[in-house]
Amino acid sequence: MRACFAAVTALALSLAAATTPAAAQSAAKVQSGMLVCKVAPSVGFVLGSMREMVCEFRNTSVQPYVVKSRYKGTIARFGIDIGVLAADTLAWAVFAPTANPVPSDIAGSYVGVSADAAWTIGAGANVLLGGSNNQIALQTVSVEGMVGADVAAGIADLTLILLPN
Repeated sequence: MRACFAAVTALALSLAAATTPAAAQSAAKVQSGMLVCKVAPSVGFVLGSMREMVCEFRNTSVQPYVVKSRYKGTIARFGIDIGVLAADTLAWAVFAPTANPVPSDIAGSYVGVSADAAWTIGAGANVLLGGSNNQIALQTVSVEGMVGADVAAGIADLTLILLPN
């Protein structure tokens, strides 16, 4: 299982580097906060999956942190996705052109690569680019913790909708 996960993760990171637009790779960005999402359970349907989520955009402090804005959204994966996962939490470092992006700049669509593997417990990683002006990059802070049985790799599509305060 570890060899499978290592291969899937290496493939995802290679695809991320190859599919990241040159402008996004060279544009100067600063870490402006963390996006922490509670994700609903899922069942993989061989060719993809979709999960609902609620997210908080927080400052970079661990505790106490400040919630800057809230979002609801979905994350879909297109590719190989076989298995069942319990509810979990995803966390990304948010990189933007400024240290204080407007909350509506983070809302929007993101696309990138994703890979994970789990047997009882597991881990995954993903890298996404997008936002309202395609200027925001989401990078996995640490490998996501998962509970379930799953093997997945493919293209990830994340949509975030800003919630009123």
